[in-house]
Amino acid sequence: MKIEHHGLHHEFPEFSEKIHALKLSDGHFTKLFENYDLLDHEIRRLEQDGSLLSDSEMEHKKMDRVHLKDKRHGWDLRPERAGCAMME
Repeated sequence: MKIEHHGLHHEFPEFSEKIHALKLSDGHFTKLFENYDLLDHEIRRLEQDGSLLSDSEMEHKKMDRVHLKDKRHGWDLRPERAGCAMME
């Protein structure tokens, strides 16, 4: 089974510079990014190692990852917006 990488830089390469700028300038975004990244690494490790988690536990972790990614959608990552502010 192929393990997919769901890191934000991998999934949104067009926003790589903006993600980097937000990580440097916005503590809340940095915390969300770190939580997402840690959860993504944990899920990939569990999938690669043949997790002992039940299917429902693994799906719960994946849904948590989706929830964190959805929070990311509230941030304006368009390159032309340098303000790093939440979208209104």
